[in-house]
Amino acid sequence: MKNKIVTFGEIMLRLATPDYLRFSQANQFTATFGGGEANVAVSLANYGLETEFVTRLPLNDIARACVMDLRKYGVGTGNIVYGGERLGIYFLETGAVARASKVVYDRAHSSIADIQPGMIDWEEVLKDARWFHWTGITPALSQGAADACLEAIRTANRLGVTVSCDLNYRKNLWKYGKTAAEVMPALVEGCDIILGNEEDAEKVFGIKPEGFDVANTQGEVNAAEFQSVCTQLMTRFPRATKVIITLRGSINANHNTWSGVLYDGNTLYQAPTYNITHIVDRVGGGDSFMGGLIYGLVSYPGDDQKALNFAVAASCLKHTVYGDFNQVTVEEVEKLMSGDASGRVSR
Repeated sequence: MKNKIVTFGEIMLRLATPDYLRFSQANQFTATFGGGEANVAVSLANYGLETEFVTRLPLNDIARACVMDLRKYGVGTGNIVYGGERLGIYFLETGAVARASKVVYDRAHSSIADIQPGMIDWEEVLKDARWFHWTGITPALSQGAADACLEAIRTANRLGVTVSCDLNYRKNLWKYGKTAAEVMPALVEGCDIILGNEEDAEKVFGIKPEGFDVANTQGEVNAAEFQSVCTQLMTRFPRATKVIITLRGSINANHNTWSGVLYDGNTLYQAPTYNITHIVDRVGGGDSFMGGLIYGLVSYPGDDQKALNFAVAASCLKHTVYGDFNQVTVEEVEKLMSGDASGRVSR
């Protein structure tokens, strides 16, 4: 039986200012690794599923340290290809209260940005896979990365592998002469599961809920407003069987509400809303949602409500974990799903 879940994208060195310092104040950075698709793979490995992360890395000690980190979490790395000059870097300044977090990218001409179709044998990579996941970050890196991603999606479609995407629009990445609106449709056409937030659908496809302003939620998000977004996405991409929207109400940088909806073409499922009052690290929150969603859809077949609830609870917990990776267990997620948010010491 095919059980492996494959993710494809860029992993970077993350350099973060400690203790809420601004870039101009910092004289040291905390170094970890992270990237959308790798974050999903780590989540799934933590839940006990077989995962494989595919990327292109340079042959140097920093890349080796990155691979060792992935292996530590049980993520498969056997299909990583090597070449190019550098591992991408991103710098993170964590915001507080009314001051937003900031990210500065240093990832131009990273090894994966210079990837070309044919460098990865997708037939071999996906031959024993049940699921393939990518995000809109990868095709934003370069034409070569977009082409390699499309090559993977079409191979997965041909082999009967479920394909999921997180639209993940990043305006600061689309710099090689193409826009997301030009590139993304051909890739999303091959997807069975589509995840996005209130901004992704609008910025990439011009689809948005009426009367919704992401900058003025005051922590209140009406899930019903997003059914039209889901319906429009499914109409445009008829292969999709489920569309999922994450719902973040931003009160300030440390205090958010968090939920999500899932639409299967007939029913709009809504998860409970969590009030996250003391955010430790929100980077990777959407990836932890996607990891939880894939786990839920695989582990609770036919129960979309439970799958969605697992995704939202898993991502809620991620906001309490430092770094890109969501280092929580199935038991911890299910405990929160059951209503136990007490945080009492487990002895």
